[in-house]
Amino acid sequence: MPAGAATYTILFGAFDRHNFGDLLLAHVVQRMVGPDSPRDSLCYGGLAERDLRRHGGHQVHTLARLSATVGNAAVDVIHVGGEILTCSLWEAAVMLLPPEQAEAVVAQLDHRPHARTVWARDQLGVPDLAPYLLPANLFVNVRRVIVHAAGGIDLGSVEPGMRAEVVSKLGAATSVGVRDPWTRTLLAENGIDCALEPDPAVLVAELFGDRIRRRAGHGACARIDSGFPGGYLAVQCSADFGDDETLSQLASQLERIARDRHLGVVLFRAGAAPWHDDLACYRRLATRLSATPVALFDSLDLWDICALIAHSQGFIGSSLHGGIVAGAFALPRLGLLRPAQPPGASKQVAFAAAWGAAGAPAAVPVHELAAGMDQAMATGPALRKELARELASACRAAFKLVQDG
Repeated sequence: MPAGAATYTILFGAFDRHNFGDLLLAHVVQRMVGPDSPRDSLCYGGLAERDLRRHGGHQVHTLARLSATVGNAAVDVIHVGGEILTCSLWEAAVMLLPPEQAEAVVAQLDHRPHARTVWARDQLGVPDLAPYLLPANLFVNVRRVIVHAAGGIDLGSVEPGMRAEVVSKLGAATSVGVRDPWTRTLLAENGIDCALEPDPAVLVAELFGDRIRRRAGHGACARIDSGFPGGYLAVQCSADFGDDETLSQLASQLERIARDRHLGVVLFRAGAAPWHDDLACYRRLATRLSATPVALFDSLDLWDICALIAHSQGFIGSSLHGGIVAGAFALPRLGLLRPAQPPGASKQVAFAAAWGAAGAPAAVPVHELAAGMDQAMATGPALRKELARELASACRAAFKLVQDG
């Protein structure tokens, strides 16, 4: 861990667990901070000591450990985004567990709110109800606290104590930016003025396009590419889609899309942490795709996932960042609403309300998937490329304002 730097920049976020979007955001924001920043002054902070480098992520340290390391040195803390405003202490603690252990803990505590909060505080060693926002007084010499392109569309429904803590922490920040207008409205109703900023992942093609193209020619990605000479759809869904009826409906819709375009289907996980994507769910979906060439992409490496999406004929899934990466490479993409999920609860719909979806719906229920993907794939490449350029430009402008502010 770095020591002795005059000024530290701490990137703080949920990249202490395996989630595609969070791992990617840390890389993008690190590049946006500037190539001239001394490497020994940059730290990655989370809620647990984790080394995600084997998956393309970073070595992450707890804020308490970083505080002890930096001592009296000046610190800038940048919250790198993600749905951090509504991630509770309980949710954070469970998602940082090994999956088999998480299942047992949830079964024991999920319906006991007080007990689960006590357990989570003991597990993570922090008292905060909104733990992915910087606690007060943790660092001695804080220059700036930046919240960049955060999400929080469910903030209105979290328990009042947590919402009050979020408002208090954001009120003390140097600058606050959110990635969708719904979160911005919720915060304005609570007295927080904030900017509207694109999610940093819109820059992935501009910043890492060459790296991702090279990655596509090797290993797991090369095997997929050679196995689908006519092309494939990159498809992802969270464990919420795992009931038999939903999986059968999803398979039927995917087969229609693939058959009409002579494409295969590649299923991939956008997150291996608890409450993310379930490998068993994908296997059950694959067995239902009997009339379609299908493969299960088993790599959890961040750059492999980026390459898989970038070299597909389009993305379908419940992952916001899967869709953002597809959009950055000017590909058709379509979000999936969870069973019974209203559009107003969708991060994908909320993001598109500000930043567009190139003439296609942002997200649809499973039974409308084929029709929605027809619309997405009918959009012209020129329109998709222009949207990708506009979002990248808007993201750079937003970050410049933060840095200059």
